[in-house]
Amino acid sequence: MAGGQWSKARFKAHCDAHIREDFSSCVGFFTLLKGDLLDGPKVWLAKSVIAARFADETMQGGVDPRIKAAVAMVPFAADFDPASLKQPATALGLVIADKDVNQVPRFHADAILAACAPRCEVVMRLPEGGHGAMLSPMPPLEPGSVAHRLLSDPPDFDRARLVPALNERIADFFVRTLGTAH
Repeated sequence: MAGGQWSKARFKAHCDAHIREDFSSCVGFFTLLKGDLLDGPKVWLAKSVIAARFADETMQGGVDPRIKAAVAMVPFAADFDPASLKQPATALGLVIADKDVNQVPRFHADAILAACAPRCEVVMRLPEGGHGAMLSPMPPLEPGSVAHRLLSDPPDFDRARLVPALNERIADFFVRTLGTAH
């Protein structure tokens, strides 16, 4: 909604280059790399499926002129063309969770920030936050499940303190950016 363009082929290229460091972004919530003998077959299978399904280089994108501001929380960006984000079509705020193991920040939120700064801004960086930090309340997760590992709060994350502050900063971002929109 901020004008970014993406393609399936960019996703494939990202996973070809970074599948071991960003595995859950490439394959989803159904499995993890565990450092055992099954990692090799998991990577091979994932790359094979991705190669078959994500070769299309057609750039996708769109802008809805009704949207004047957006906040992307732990965004997925492996498939985006960074050049398309240099001039966001809307006021763009980012929430970055530094301990996100599902959308590894250096490949996703930090990559978007590097592409669009200074025309976008960090609404809040959560140094101790994980991928599920913005979920309030946290949904029930089965202990030991892949979803539990990818969404649960890291040990030092203080949800009771940080989530209200995050909500306030998001509201302030929208008041500030929409207050000047025409």
